[in-house]
Amino acid sequence: QVQLVESGGGLVQAGGSLRLSCVASGSIFSINGMGWYRQAPGKQREWVASITRGGTTNYADSVKGRFTISRDNAKNTTYLQMNSLKPEGTAVYYCVAGVAGRDAYWGQGTRVTVSS
Repeated sequence: QVQLVESGGGLVQAGGSLRLSCVASGSIFSINGMGWYRQAPGKQREWVASITRGGTTNYADSVKGRFTISRDNAKNTTYLQMNSLKPEGTAVYYCVAGVAGRDAYWGQGTRVTVSS
């Protein structure tokens, strides 16, 4: 079992920045990669960014160049630095841990509101 706890959400003006954190606990040795998803009001959940165990990162086109995903293995923490936030970035952001052979683990989400 893996437990994920996100933090760092809040209210920010358009153009501002936030850093989300996701702390993993439990069977962290089983985690292959980490990622962030988001779900805006009335919309489907969408992938935002991911990072592999080796540190390879990938981003959705909508956030490329503005968001940065990183991980601190010593702290079992994955971050999502979000710069130049836009109102359409308003969503609940979820941390996800990929584990071989089973469904991914999800955090409870942290809400981000970007005001125009």
